[in-house]
Amino acid sequence: MSKYLWPLGIFLVLVVFLGVGLTLDPREVPSPLVGKAAPAFELPQLHEPARKFSPAEMKGRVWMLNVWASWCVSCRDEHPVLVELSRTKVVPIYGLDYKDSRTDALRWLTQFGDPYDLSVADVDGRIGIEYGVYGVPETYVIDKAGTIRYKHIGPVNQEALKKTILPLIAELNK
Repeated sequence: MSKYLWPLGIFLVLVVFLGVGLTLDPREVPSPLVGKAAPAFELPQLHEPARKFSPAEMKGRVWMLNVWASWCVSCRDEHPVLVELSRTKVVPIYGLDYKDSRTDALRWLTQFGDPYDLSVADVDGRIGIEYGVYGVPETYVIDKAGTIRYKHIGPVNQEALKKTILPLIAELNK
């Protein structure tokens, strides 16, 4: 009798694991960087390559870092949301142009609008790797101390802004 209970027990455990797995959102990949200092970098600005930008310049301010690229189809879905957000001046938005050519990136911003206070060029993707970028677009909310407080994988939409990102920014700005 017990030789039949072991396979049944294992089967039931597998069914429970499958059931739990089906309830998870595959886009919700926890980032080990949330709660840790944002990786430091110094990259050339997209519009003025002779000038550099470093996250250290943002100490004392809450800001967003949006990883994007002109070749990114999902970035087109998110872009109008970022353009609208930038008009509100609620939070400075900085762009990290990921594995892209400067010419293509500038053309893309001219065509679709430029929501960024400034963008930097991560041509080889090294900084994206340090931030744990799985794919573009990805957006990080960074607090006044330079700590990553939130990572959004995929296009930012109105729902994510209203339910998560804007309340967090308001809380961090207190």
